[in-house]
Amino acid sequence: MLTGLFPDKESSEGAYRSLRERGYSDDDINVIMSDDTRKKYYGDGKTDTDLGNKAAEGMGYGSAIGGTLGAIIGGIAALGTNLVLPGVGLVVWGPIAAALAGAGAGATAGGWTGALIGAGIPEDRAKEYEEGVKNGGTFFGVTPKTPEDADYFENDWRDNYGGQNIYR
Repeated sequence: MLTGLFPDKESSEGAYRSLRERGYSDDDINVIMSDDTRKKYYGDGKTDTDLGNKAAEGMGYGSAIGGTLGAIIGGIAALGTNLVLPGVGLVVWGPIAAALAGAGAGATAGGWTGALIGAGIPEDRAKEYEEGVKNGGTFFGVTPKTPEDADYFENDWRDNYGGQNIYR
């Protein structure tokens, strides 16, 4: 998986557009941001960007979360939409949501580093990403379809969108 952290709205939007323009769907793209970041950049409703609309998509689900967090995460992951976890403060979508579902509520309530590790990201990198998201960044991860795509995204994210902590 190619992963990176984007420090602001513009860099996140650019990385997302880059993935979509190269043929990747929301089912291919992992995104994690804090709920505070979502509110700061996209408010509580429709926005004028695809990433913003996707980030706001799960707000209705978030308000329904109660004591069965793991089951709800699993249900949302199966639906292929994103999930806003207000008690945990995260917005998550993509295949990583399934990893959170597999880990259950403990992974979300106790930090989501374990879900990233379970998705194949080394522990030290997962901790970097968790800290970056807590500080307002947006995590992206994608499994490139070809080696050429991997090279393209690694360079594009770093050179054009200010991506940080980019790893393959």
